[in-house]
Amino acid sequence: MTLGDTGTDLVAAMADVVTEQAGAAEAARTMTAPIVEAMWDTGLMRHMNPAPAGGSEPGFAEMLATWQQMAWLDGSFGWIGIANLPSAAATAAYLPDEGFDEVFGDLSERVTLGGQFAPNGQGVKVDGGYRVSGSWNFGSGTGHSAWVCAGFLPMDDGEIVLDDDGQVQLLAGVFPREDLTFTDGWHVQGLKGTGSYDYNTTDTFVPEHRVFNLFERTPHRGEGPAFRMGLMAITAAGHAGWALGVAQSMLDDVAELALSKVRMSDMETLANRQTFQRNFAHHTGMWRAARLLVLDAFTTAEAAVTAGEPLTPRMRADMRIAATYATEASREVAQWCHLAAGTTAIREGSRLERAFRDIYTGTQHAFISEKTYLESAQVLLGLAEDHRGL
Repeated sequence: MTLGDTGTDLVAAMADVVTEQAGAAEAARTMTAPIVEAMWDTGLMRHMNPAPAGGSEPGFAEMLATWQQMAWLDGSFGWIGIANLPSAAATAAYLPDEGFDEVFGDLSERVTLGGQFAPNGQGVKVDGGYRVSGSWNFGSGTGHSAWVCAGFLPMDDGEIVLDDDGQVQLLAGVFPREDLTFTDGWHVQGLKGTGSYDYNTTDTFVPEHRVFNLFERTPHRGEGPAFRMGLMAITAAGHAGWALGVAQSMLDDVAELALSKVRMSDMETLANRQTFQRNFAHHTGMWRAARLLVLDAFTTAEAAVTAGEPLTPRMRADMRIAATYATEASREVAQWCHLAAGTTAIREGSRLERAFRDIYTGTQHAFISEKTYLESAQVLLGLAEDHRGL
């Protein structure tokens, strides 16, 4: 990485490796060593980190473009981008100083983080930290992560701990890999190369300095506005950028295919059929509209925070609506591309076939489910003052 390189520059520098290794990553069910090494060699793995953790602290427009380009190359690679990169960036931003020094203190070490932030564990408060037990599914990027994040509910004297607002606290603990038991379970339809393994632990101590609030928006380090917008906003942007990138790859591939493909009983190429032309234009427009909506929602909120304004519940709702809509629009675009490509799209190993499986797997994620629309609508309609999960 050289001074001034953007995330898309770094992705472009390793594009050949990703393309060559995509099939091997699927077979291995996790990112192959050449891909992971290239992410470190280019600087991509720590690019989104706060500066003290070796990062460049990009803004949302650059982050979205980076994730989109990663997913365009390969859906699993893109998903790793929205798993490993935000996990490391949030951990580096929000851990107390002692925890940061333990995890990131030696920048010569290649510190990869992944995991599942949903509070699927409980942590009993003890002197100096928590004793955590729980099971987490779909720990994206854990196949090659030295440190693993795990969300949990803190307990004190048998009672769930509440925060200052009277709501249940949700914490994220950062564990060395050897403190967890991995049970794998990653045998799935799509996103096969992400190493999204299941893991668990029982009565394992995590010191308080390796724990942070899941909804933290006051960073200990990092000057970029994204760190004052929190992990929810960064994660939402990641899902949007990923879906847009996979859908874009399918639009590009079907456009190229249409110039030469002649379907049975047709006298001319697919590109010359008016029905294809109409639907290609329609779905291209849908994709572009979704992308612009995402850029508008995230950069508008980012500009407000940069100017010193508060990140309002409405801004957070707008970002989550944009991310969820972009995911749904991308899935619809992908479905049309798959149908338009005909039998070409069902050939195992083709980009179209892999992207179709990836998009339908990725869109099952709870983070961009109907619940997002419901909670956002309640804020916009004035039925609820806020939903902290937005």
